[in-house]
Amino acid sequence: MPSIFYAPDQIRIDVEERQTLLNAALSAGIPHTHVCGGHARCSTCRVIVVEGLDNVEPPNEVERALAERLGLPREVRIACQATVRGPVRVRRLVLDDDDVALVGRMRASKVDLTPVGEEIRVAILFSDIRGFTPFTEALLPYDVIHVLNRHFEAMGSAVATAGGFINNYMGDGFMALFGVDGKPDAPMRAVRAALGMLSAMQSKMTPYLRATYGHVFDIGIGIHYGEAVVGPIGSFDRKAITAIGDAVNFASRIESATKDVGARLLVSEAVHREVAGRVTVGKTARVSVKGKTGEHQLFEVTAASEA
Repeated sequence: MPSIFYAPDQIRIDVEERQTLLNAALSAGIPHTHVCGGHARCSTCRVIVVEGLDNVEPPNEVERALAERLGLPREVRIACQATVRGPVRVRRLVLDDDDVALVGRMRASKVDLTPVGEEIRVAILFSDIRGFTPFTEALLPYDVIHVLNRHFEAMGSAVATAGGFINNYMGDGFMALFGVDGKPDAPMRAVRAALGMLSAMQSKMTPYLRATYGHVFDIGIGIHYGEAVVGPIGSFDRKAITAIGDAVNFASRIESATKDVGARLLVSEAVHREVAGRVTVGKTARVSVKGKTGEHQLFEVTAASEA
């Protein structure tokens, strides 16, 4: 009799002939998401076949059409359609409401924040994942992209809640801007976004990563406040708001300094002047920053006041 080992649930199921992966999971009490009711009108029941792909029956016409439309790799199958003929090991890819939202969300463009290039004072936040390369060594390509998208979704939510927006993704890191919209107190909003990101890592990402993959990663964040040239950059049909200048480079260097200082969130002296009295400061450090002369005072922020 064919069998399915479901992860991360760690449950083995004996499968009846022509029983789909979805029905087998539901019969065993596994909370397998299927938003459309198992009719192949969504992809929330998708699974990745970790072992035994040759023991999964080839996609039927309905599954093949959906997979082609979504650009799914061969090892990702639609559980409400796929059946097996031998032992397989699979993992559910949509585990909770955050995953459901991530699968179905279409992001609105953010390119209309400022119509022309101008030099303005903005708070610039850089974030990068710590230990992502070793984390991904045992993952399939699909998982790498899924984890990054889930991570960026959680971090982007914290940034947007604080009134900023992510304007540039760089591998497993990104840059976010605060103050482009003219709203006041950009440095404090950037700090609140960073603290929200760290909170999301602790409450959402870390438990999810540990339960799903058995490994976790962390992030480093650097923030600076200064003058930058901000405006839409790109071809006529693919423009994005970006910031250019020494302040941007400095913010990136501050993020890199978190590794040496042993802090998750560091801000420049310019940011600290704006938020002093409203944040809790941990470590302080004077560091040499590549591309700038002399030493620069950096401050670790561990908490912020409610007001």
